[in-house]
Amino acid sequence: MTMISLSGVNKHYDSYHALRNINLDIEAGEFFSLLGPSGCGKTTLLRTIAGFEDIESGTLKIAGADMAQVPPNRRPTNMVFQSYAIFPHLNVAQNVAFGLRKSDLSKPEQTRVVGEALEMVGLDGFGARAANALSGGQRQRVALARALVLKPKVLLLDEPLSALDKKLREQMQLELRRLQRQVGITFILVTHDQEEALIMSDRIAVMFEGQIAQLADPQTLYRAPASRKVGEFIGTMNVMPVAQNAGSLVIAGLGQVSAPARDTVSHAGIRPETMSILFPGEPDRDRVAAATIADRAYYGDMTYYEVGLDGLDKTLTISMKNLMGREILEIGTPVRISWREDALVFFDQ
Repeated sequence: MTMISLSGVNKHYDSYHALRNINLDIEAGEFFSLLGPSGCGKTTLLRTIAGFEDIESGTLKIAGADMAQVPPNRRPTNMVFQSYAIFPHLNVAQNVAFGLRKSDLSKPEQTRVVGEALEMVGLDGFGARAANALSGGQRQRVALARALVLKPKVLLLDEPLSALDKKLREQMQLELRRLQRQVGITFILVTHDQEEALIMSDRIAVMFEGQIAQLADPQTLYRAPASRKVGEFIGTMNVMPVAQNAGSLVIAGLGQVSAPARDTVSHAGIRPETMSILFPGEPDRDRVAAATIADRAYYGDMTYYEVGLDGLDKTLTISMKNLMGREILEIGTPVRISWREDALVFFDQ
């Protein structure tokens, strides 16, 4: 079942075209992410779904119902904001129950559903805790419980983890995904964090300049980006110029490869983890090229090497697992690098 359907949606702020002919269907029970740099239109699109922004043209439907003229408080959605908007003068249970104040539920029923919501987000027993006595992660959970207690069909998340430190953010990414599977409702997340979108999403819409550049599952976006711009935005992508030569392609630094069945190819891309440095004693495998270590960054479990190759005026990034006994190579070390032709992605520009 399609939960959200947008067709030909446009939005302007004076002369600025914020949303450009958006066509998008989001399925019921899907964890969907809107990903892109600041100013790309992802938050505007989220606020359009919520009803906080009007559209000039096109249609927006939620669960099959046209949302034209339907105010935010009448839509089957709820939103978790970046700031959480926790009321400091209310305790945790009162914050969660705030949205129920106009419901027909009795006080005992409200107490029950608030308790269920708190248990759902891992805050069972926190109801009497003062809001100003909560950590950042706990405030984020209270905001989630307050949104879920109203049982919306769609939960809208506007960069809800951006204020958390790295370790807590990573923990909450997994917990949000678990929570979405548990409640089974549609989650729509706005984020500029590529890793966050890849970890949490069933599908991702990558946006640039008010348009959807590619819509796909995380694996497809990462392995088969539709354009160089998408490929370089999602993770790290080494991009090299390509020259055509009698039915083959010559990649700067890597040499000749078979030409894809496309008329125009100007660049080739390859991910750092699909290339390897051959350490002493390792046999050649796949395609091999001579290189020199130009720089390195040690991350504990991984080392990222910048390598220089003849015929290429910039370095390539190669990520290597720091296996037991594997040395960390010094800058200036000559090496052989190995790569597979089927790991290449080709771009028209």
